[in-house]
Amino acid sequence: MNSSDVIVIGAGVIGLSIAWRCSQRGMSVTIIDPTPGAGASATAAGMLAPVTELHFEGRDLLALNLESATRYPAFAAELAELTGLDAGFRRCGTVQAAWDAADLAALRQVHSFQQTLQVTSQMLTSRELRSLEPALAAGLPGGLWAEDDHQIDNRLLHAALMAAVAKAGVRIVAARVTEVITSGGAESGIVDSGSAGPEVAATVDAATAPVASRAHGDAVVSGVVTDGGESYRAAVTVLAAGAWSRGIAGLPDAVLPPVRPVKGQTLRLRGPQGLLTHVVRGNVKGNAVYIVPRSDGNLVIGASSEEAGFDVRPRAGAVYELLRDAATLVPELSEAEFVEVSTSLRPGSPDNAPMIGRAAIDGLIVATGHFRNGILLSPITGDEVARLIAGEPTPILAPFNPSRFARARRSTTGRSSGGSAVTAAELPQDPRKIEQSAEVGA
Repeated sequence: MNSSDVIVIGAGVIGLSIAWRCSQRGMSVTIIDPTPGAGASATAAGMLAPVTELHFEGRDLLALNLESATRYPAFAAELAELTGLDAGFRRCGTVQAAWDAADLAALRQVHSFQQTLQVTSQMLTSRELRSLEPALAAGLPGGLWAEDDHQIDNRLLHAALMAAVAKAGVRIVAARVTEVITSGGAESGIVDSGSAGPEVAATVDAATAPVASRAHGDAVVSGVVTDGGESYRAAVTVLAAGAWSRGIAGLPDAVLPPVRPVKGQTLRLRGPQGLLTHVVRGNVKGNAVYIVPRSDGNLVIGASSEEAGFDVRPRAGAVYELLRDAATLVPELSEAEFVEVSTSLRPGSPDNAPMIGRAAIDGLIVATGHFRNGILLSPITGDEVARLIAGEPTPILAPFNPSRFARARRSTTGRSSGGSAVTAAELPQDPRKIEQSAEVGA
């Protein structure tokens, strides 16, 4: 029968991390995704940047990001030992260059805020900036050095996680979840499969029982249906479908996480080996840009962010702006080979912090809305969701419980920071069929 202890909807780095950690606890796991890793996990740049991604309102998110960053070395090493695959984790630090005096003043304010939170960072003079990165343009007034903001190759990470879950015996189903199955529940927590499909044959051990028996109303999530008409049953279903998390039928609107798609484009160039030794970030005349050097000489350029719904077509203007701003900071990039433009959708929430925790219906856990920090938060999301399913305390997740948006969902306007709330009716029938990337030259 199509049954397991846990179903994970979504095979990006978040869903795979959760599946891997659950399987290590002895749970049987099924992952369902039509195109594993084709979304934001492939388009991301792989920056691990809790410091340089810090904003003035983000104290709780900073704590989560910093804790996940501390887990990354062991996380990457464990993956490498298990699979023999290098995920491309590099301790390189990040240089944030100021474009002009006003930009430098803004960096000083950010640095002062970082000091109040005891975050490690250092202001740089113009000379110190060029000493760290000689390829930077002459005349930049200074910058900020974040020695603990590193990087990982997101595509290698995804490949390593796919290998890890395969070794752990996780079942991977190449299909799209169209509907969540809900069935009658009782105070005892016994799930009645009703007429929705075959009963769960898997025996749920004590690790999964705490979440499976939370039923307090008249509905429990007991599985999913795919676009091929197949039903899959589990005691716990984890919704980790990123920007597509609202496009699944069967759940009340109040339960669906208020996630919205935020379009992002990254470029990949092939430049001289050793052109940059650190991640470089900057704001060129108000436009954010980052350059992430890989060990093989490739460079990932990004920072575009657009509220464009589910339109993932590469936009010429965004490509031009990224190339222009990156070459303004690092002039030699204008001679690099252009390899690829990749476009996908970040999952944004109303406050741009993730939604991780039990949903307002039993049997369902939400793990989405990671926005710009999905790669960074993979280790901690996998660890803590597995702990949550096992009935263990997860205090670090408390600020990110999906229920914090309950009032916002009841609002008819629901404006979020940077865009409007997305309703299920606004989603395309099959958003995964939209072309997600376009390659040029290689």
